[in-house]
Amino acid sequence: MKIVTIVGARPQFIKCAPLSREIRKNNTEILVHTGQHYDRNMSAVFFEELRIPAPDYNLSIGSGPQGEQTGRMLGAIEEVLIKEEPDLLLVYGDTNSTIAGALAAAKLHIPVAHVEAGLRSFDRRMPEETNRVVTDHVSALLFCPTETAVVNLREEGITEGVYMTGDVMVDAVLFNRELAAGLNSAYPEGGYYCATVHRAGNTDSEENLRNIISALSDLDLPVIFPAHPRTLKCMQEYGLKAGGNVRIIEPLPYLEMLDLMAHSKKILTDSGGIQKEAHILGVPCVTLRENTEWVETLDGGWNVLAGAERERILEAAKGPAPEASGHCQLFGGGRASERIVEWLEVFAGGRP
Repeated sequence: MKIVTIVGARPQFIKCAPLSREIRKNNTEILVHTGQHYDRNMSAVFFEELRIPAPDYNLSIGSGPQGEQTGRMLGAIEEVLIKEEPDLLLVYGDTNSTIAGALAAAKLHIPVAHVEAGLRSFDRRMPEETNRVVTDHVSALLFCPTETAVVNLREEGITEGVYMTGDVMVDAVLFNRELAAGLNSAYPEGGYYCATVHRAGNTDSEENLRNIISALSDLDLPVIFPAHPRTLKCMQEYGLKAGGNVRIIEPLPYLEMLDLMAHSKKILTDSGGIQKEAHILGVPCVTLRENTEWVETLDGGWNVLAGAERERILEAAKGPAPEASGHCQLFGGGRASERIVEWLEVFAGGRP
């Protein structure tokens, strides 16, 4: 097969690494980086650390309003697809890069394969939710990380081409966990929290971001906060300064971030991918949103929804950790990439 793979953001680079290795054993992959994340610490360093081949195309789209960014991606990806004439297009997750790639391929009658299909937060105010739903409805192959995702698709009338493969993020974490061990040697004594904030629903709301920063500043342990560039920009615009034990640092390379998360007491985040990484690592998570697409992580208290309310965040962060004996691996055993490639090859061969 000749497969064009679209990536553009940090979580997609991580998921791409194990699957790309598997695809390239017997197939040709053309890797397209949209440039949605373009800061070195959010982009180039991932390709180096995770041993991902250099992109065949870097579209350098950059940031911008949702419609403008998606439209520019759509046109640029279409040009690549017309030139390369692939057998299939592969997309990950729920970003603007995802929906732009899926729409460009669908309009050219190129089959779309969606990794992480079937996730739903049921909150259409989130742009990611629109991206997920539309991508699933134009895809020919839908690779679901959990049975919940399969059920979500069935309830929307999508049953053809749906496969429960497990999650490629497990493959990535298992592969990289040992490489990451010991990269952060200066852990605060007595434990610490790890925090990330980047969702537009939090950064674009002064009230939400103020509440979150206030809560982080009042936690009982040091808070290591690798801050997204957009988050820092919004904090500056709103005149917000973190106090207390908060240590703001630049975004970390993936392996350092994995090591930082693995040794933290709890993780506070509005990231879907980090919620899942926290669960894979067995670290309790406080989600700074009112909903999650990873509903399975809520079982047993391993993930707690706190929204952007100061007191709820403090209560969830300072509350007791769940019983370690109650933790189980929800997202497969680390063979999702193999399963996905098997189904891609079955599809390409025209076999049922």
